[in-house]
Amino acid sequence: MILDVDTGIDDALALLVAVRHPDVNVRAVTCVAGNASLEQVVRNTLKVLDVAGAGDIPVAAGAPRPLLAEARHAAHVHGNDGLADLGLPESTRQIEPIHAVELLRREILASPTPVTLVPLAPMTNIALLVRMYPEALANVERIVFMGGSASVGNATAVAEFNTWHDPEAAEIVLSAGVPITMYGLDVFYSVTVAAEDITRLVAAAEPGAQLAGRLLQHIVSVKGGEVRVAGEGNGDIGDAGAVCAAIDPEGVRTVNLPVRVSLGDALTRGQTVVDHRTAGHEQEGAGDHGFNPIDVALGVDGVRYAKLFLDTITA
Repeated sequence: MILDVDTGIDDALALLVAVRHPDVNVRAVTCVAGNASLEQVVRNTLKVLDVAGAGDIPVAAGAPRPLLAEARHAAHVHGNDGLADLGLPESTRQIEPIHAVELLRREILASPTPVTLVPLAPMTNIALLVRMYPEALANVERIVFMGGSASVGNATAVAEFNTWHDPEAAEIVLSAGVPITMYGLDVFYSVTVAAEDITRLVAAAEPGAQLAGRLLQHIVSVKGGEVRVAGEGNGDIGDAGAVCAAIDPEGVRTVNLPVRVSLGDALTRGQTVVDHRTAGHEQEGAGDHGFNPIDVALGVDGVRYAKLFLDTITA
């Protein structure tokens, strides 16, 4: 597995799961601007890898802004430093002296088995890989990305933050011809950790479990009114659910549907337009407008993935 992150709170939870799961070999982590600036994302990623007890995993900095638009951050959700302002100690880890796209190419081509690529951020780095080194895609088994929605948005009424932040990049990746799973907002809020489990994590002596608990506490504090999160005091694991879907795909229900990303009108820009039509005659005359079929997550076993998350974090 290779993760592409804009490490805020739920990216940190995802890194903890990926690093600690016994069946996952994290070959690399690449960083991109999104939840925070690129510089802050890199610092956060290295800090989380330290707390997770990760080995010598190569990390590289990538795109500092979207392909066309200006960078926009999400401090109102993730805190000024992107990690709930917890004041984690600085890391002594060193990043690779190459661009994230070069690291992606190197590690994908060097892998003895096909790689699962898990973008949890705006897909600027991945789009650049597709354009610069398309030959690397032959050794990518699947892309499981957190982003998009087949229903409503969060950055706007219809657009999810990652695809809204860099819609051109998302459209490039969705058209890359690689098997893709979209783990979007339709399932994002459905994997939650119960309030009592968050309390236990916060009280844990082990640093990684404690960090997970403190980050979940912050999620609860900023998303207390989120109606899509079931249960008083429960916290959703967000991006970490996409890692769970990559590890245990039987826990998510997907439907292969045509999807495109809206690139134009400001009202819909960044929306993943999912074609739910099943009758061929409904499409006659209108055409499919170049839609690309991908596996869209429409349901998830939240209990199953919450257990996977907790078991992995506390192992």
